[in-house]
Amino acid sequence: MSIASLDDAVVSPETAPDALAGFTIGVTATRRREEFCALLERRGARVVRAPAIRLVPLAEDADLLAATRASLAGPIDDVVVTTGVGFRGWMAAAEGWGLSGDLAAHLTAARLLTRGPKARGAVRAAGLNDHWTPPTESCEEVKQYLLAQNLRGRRIAVQLHGEPLTGFVASLREAGAEVIEVPVYRWLPYRDASPLRRLISQAISGAVDAVAFTSAPAVLAMLGAARAEGLEDALVAAFAGPVVAACVGPVTAGPLQARGVPVVQPERSRLGALARTLARHLPEHGVTRLVAGGHRLEIRGHAVGVDGELRPLPPAPMAVLKRLADKPGHVVARSELRTVLPGGPSRDSAEHAVEMAVTRLRRALGPSGIVETVVKRGYRLACERDEVA
Repeated sequence: MSIASLDDAVVSPETAPDALAGFTIGVTATRRREEFCALLERRGARVVRAPAIRLVPLAEDADLLAATRASLAGPIDDVVVTTGVGFRGWMAAAEGWGLSGDLAAHLTAARLLTRGPKARGAVRAAGLNDHWTPPTESCEEVKQYLLAQNLRGRRIAVQLHGEPLTGFVASLREAGAEVIEVPVYRWLPYRDASPLRRLISQAISGAVDAVAFTSAPAVLAMLGAARAEGLEDALVAAFAGPVVAACVGPVTAGPLQARGVPVVQPERSRLGALARTLARHLPEHGVTRLVAGGHRLEIRGHAVGVDGELRPLPPAPMAVLKRLADKPGHVVARSELRTVLPGGPSRDSAEHAVEMAVTRLRRALGPSGIVETVVKRGYRLACERDEVA
């Protein structure tokens, strides 16, 4: 696989089939998971699938039925529609209860505020008219839109999107509105938690370059799973360091930003836009470029480009190469290289493990002279100190 067009991929990643070659990305999505993974794999990424949550419809849930009846108890002034799938679920549940006609009549007389295009599309598909959609597709902007008006005495139904909108609802109530919370579905941990636990370990160890999130509940589920293992702080530190936390939009990013984690997100909250954002960000920020032994190297997550040809590396040789690349041209002692080897070899076998990793690294790189041995001291990349490509 060639990465000769890497510079073009940074400019136009949508058309570069190998923009993400050499990178490993964890995907926590459940809905549309295969579609999103395909978008990444078509750009060359290695994808780790680790669904964090599952969607549980509440068609027969007493809380949804009670919220629907409360909505029908009087005129509704405003309806906040947060998700398309949630709104469709509400309509389907009402039809099952024989309440669809009454609910449609109430919604026709109300102002329908849709959080984004998907919610707006679901409203229109139901034969209803949407009143307003915020440019940012955020609940915060919907809240500010409502708070700018006189809400005293208004009845507002808020369709939840898998988790409570506690601050949103409290602000409307403080402004004098009667708020009906409509819990159309809820999120639960995925039945098989082992893939998510493995992804947590991979993120902490740096075995993945990024983790992509498409919902806030998935973020909370991953943090919760890490907390249960005593690894939450280590996971947050990984996201604040070498591992990119990529979020589809501001709502998804919220729980991470609250922990001080920097996030990467597209301007538009779409899966395709998230894939394109990763295809721009990782080649720009996740590649070490240098010249060693007269050869141009581009070091990525699990592979290295040698003069434009991408060569996958096993974990131990890659760990050695990255440590050598941290100090281009400088000698790195065997004792230091021992600390970066995965699996933590025992002291007796550590020196042999380093030698084996270096041997495998040289074999994978191909051309000789890139990694030099400095007798009784260690190893170095054969480049002028701090020389870059």
